Amino acid sequence: MFRNYDDVNDDVKNNYKQARQYQTIEYVKYMREKYSKFDEKIDILGSMKLLEHFVDLSDPDIDLPNLDHLYQSANSAMEAGEPDWMIATCLIHDLGKIIYLRGCDEDGTSMKVQYGIVGDTFIVGCKIPDEIIFCEYNELNPNMKDDRYNIKYGIYEKNCGLDNCYVSYGHDEYLYQLLKHNQTKLPEEALYIIRFHSLYLHHQENSYEHLTNEIDKNILPILQRFNKYDLYSKNNKKIGLDIKNKIINIIRPYF
Repeated sequence: MFRNYDDVNDDVKNNYKQARQYQTIEYVKYMREKYSKFDEKIDILGSMKLLEHFVDLSDPDIDLPNLDHLYQSANSAMEAGEPDWMIATCLIHDLGKIIYLRGCDEDGTSMKVQYGIVGDTFIVGCKIPDEIIFCEYNELNPNMKDDRYNIKYGIYEKNCGLDNCYVSYGHDEYLYQLLKHNQTKLPEEALYIIRFHSLYLHHQENSYEHLTNEIDKNILPILQRFNKYDLYSKNNKKIGLDIKNKIINIIRPYF
């Protein structure tokens, strides 16, 4: 059973608790400003090796470094006969976790403190839905004591679109901005998946239907399809070198 948070270790619980405590609209605006500036383009595929030793503190399903999960996801999509762009998206979807190289404990972007990198995301600037993992931590969020933000729509208009919302900061947003800076050849659907794949409240719980627009609704089935390869490919077995090379050869034209 995946995403079972009933019996998880303290690292998982503490990561979600800290995210709920510190991920406010003020924090998200600060993080977007701090980490959306890039001095140069990077080698996307070459950067994947930087996740060889990164273990996601929020993940109850797998103990392997994140790099292994990326190959598992891509292999799952490849076996399902998905188009090359989807395989490429699966392979790099968590690459934003390399933010730890620029990060620090103070804002939750280090190997040790990860609430600004990993975990389910949520929209800030409005009420945090009860459907979120560890909803008991919602009351710890300072914005939930502010009448501007603790209501259904908060600062947003009906059906404004997720692109116009502030989502709690993490590797999703970081990689989205990094790929835009690198002028990626991936289609817009891929960028959408990367930006919102941790927003389970959207693609699994439908908690933000009142904020989504036609773009969100049209891409939702594709995001949900991706989620199968992200979530249900997880196990503690490594992908063989021959399969890794096959995946790289398929997706190389995009990078």
